[in-house]
Amino acid sequence: MTSFRTFTELVLSRTGALADEDAFIFLPDGAAGSGPEHLTYGRLDHEARRIASWLQEHGAGGRQVLLLYPSGTGFIRAFAGCLYAGSVAVPAPLPTEQGQHFARVTGILKDAEAAAVLTDAANAPEISAWLAAEGMTHVHCLATDTDGFGDVDAYRVPDVTPEDLAFLQYTSGSTSDPKGVMVSHANLLANEKAIKASVGADSSTRYGGWLPFYHDMGLIGHILQPLYLGSSAVLMSPVSFLKRPYRWLKMIGDYGVTVGGGPNFAYDLCLRRVTDEQMATLDLSSWQAACNGAEPVRAETVRAFTERFAPAGFRPEAFFPCYGMAETTLLVSGTPRGTRPVVLGVDAAGLERGELADPREGAATRTLVSSGTVRAEDFEVRVVDPGEQRERPEGVVGEIWVKGASVASGYWKRPLTNKEIFDAAVKTDEGESTGWLRTGDLGVFEDGQLYVTGRLKELIIFAGRNLYPQDVERAVQASDKSLGIGSGAVFAVDTDREHLVVVQEVRASAVSTDLRTVATGVQQLIGKDFNIPAGNVLLVRPGTVRKTTSGKIQRTAMRKLFLSGDITPLYEVLEPAVRDMVADASGRPLEPVV
Repeated sequence: MTSFRTFTELVLSRTGALADEDAFIFLPDGAAGSGPEHLTYGRLDHEARRIASWLQEHGAGGRQVLLLYPSGTGFIRAFAGCLYAGSVAVPAPLPTEQGQHFARVTGILKDAEAAAVLTDAANAPEISAWLAAEGMTHVHCLATDTDGFGDVDAYRVPDVTPEDLAFLQYTSGSTSDPKGVMVSHANLLANEKAIKASVGADSSTRYGGWLPFYHDMGLIGHILQPLYLGSSAVLMSPVSFLKRPYRWLKMIGDYGVTVGGGPNFAYDLCLRRVTDEQMATLDLSSWQAACNGAEPVRAETVRAFTERFAPAGFRPEAFFPCYGMAETTLLVSGTPRGTRPVVLGVDAAGLERGELADPREGAATRTLVSSGTVRAEDFEVRVVDPGEQRERPEGVVGEIWVKGASVASGYWKRPLTNKEIFDAAVKTDEGESTGWLRTGDLGVFEDGQLYVTGRLKELIIFAGRNLYPQDVERAVQASDKSLGIGSGAVFAVDTDREHLVVVQEVRASAVSTDLRTVATGVQQLIGKDFNIPAGNVLLVRPGTVRKTTSGKIQRTAMRKLFLSGDITPLYEVLEPAVRDMVADASGRPLEPVV
């Protein structure tokens, strides 16, 4: 592995040595007559050379190339083509009729200064029209599933260095606008090495997943890691999983998947939607690392999934809670293979003060799931006081700061932000230690385990107490069966004082429930469990609460929507001061919804 200077060199080597082997198997959504699509290493090499020669011919070698694809092997071929051309791939969600997607991709297109767009024949006309409407007719557009382009014999291996960019990973923007993380070939190779070591993978490992290919876990974990190993992956679309979670679990047994996973909500969805009859057909005994990351890991989910799917061969030690982000390429920490997730009960009041303390009899507790340990070979990680910028001891919560070969050089075209975020300094008695990445995540070390407690920007400071929104959200969702799991946002607004606001989705089957009673129950629960007033509760339809592509709640976006009066509730109760503030901000009277 260490002999490869760039990921381009590695993939060229893999495709040459494993030409007849399957690299990827893609399972279609189930249309009649359609079977699995097999993409061999040799076919991937041929298609990558075609695409690369076209990019080089059109002056896009070494420049940014936007990838807009539906789920399928087309994206993988295009990404490999960018690697072969020495281009900088820019994965992004395929624009749909939803204005939010068009706006986001337009921003990415312009920010990345893309020289070309790669897509498929079905979407090329719409993409070309979109480029024309944006005044970007100079940007070339190619449908890579057509004939008549690219001369394989004209392809030239690019002169790429480890410091050159492999791709731009635009962040999902859970607390801010998307920014392009500059991932170099050196960053990518370092993190793939870290992932391999952390999950204990090798060339026999088979990955399996459904995450979007433009998402960091879907791209780096489920596509580039198999290429790094010279192994294979079985993939399906996110829609296929969301419609029938059973298909993902069935795929694991049918294809002998050993590593694969997703955010916590994926396991919750399996718990809710997989029937006993379906479970009787599952075999999860091959699953060695069920990755659980990209959002806070819930102890109740880990417990319930392990118990429910034990008869199907799922083992407790297969759960792999982990932590990472696009700014570190992907992985930072993970649970050592063969060990069960570490769960820690702590005193709730102590956690609000920013420290871990043992539970007290009769007092409220919070349960934390460890995101595993940090391999010293891969990273240095510190927990730092975000204000004083001094390291905090074990057992004290602070901001997680990271340093290592996987850490990107910064955000594309954001020099001032990069100085602040990617070159932070930890103060010591001897001076300063520079070059640290500020993750914006809050966490704490205890006995070598890293516990991620929340986001710094989303922390709610209420009457001098630190409240984590996900703790309140989980309690709310557990209070009534009519409320959707993982589909609520809690945040604070400031008028005459700090006010807590709860925006919570109601299950589609429960919209005719007595919502006044549900809202009252939410208020009473928060008052009892957290000892704070909850005078503002909005119960909304499914799909109202904004999420990132990885399922993270976009609390900052929901707060903005609330303050602008752009949330339409099924039922709401608002304190007068908050109602007046929203009415003033939105410029229109806000009538009670009952």
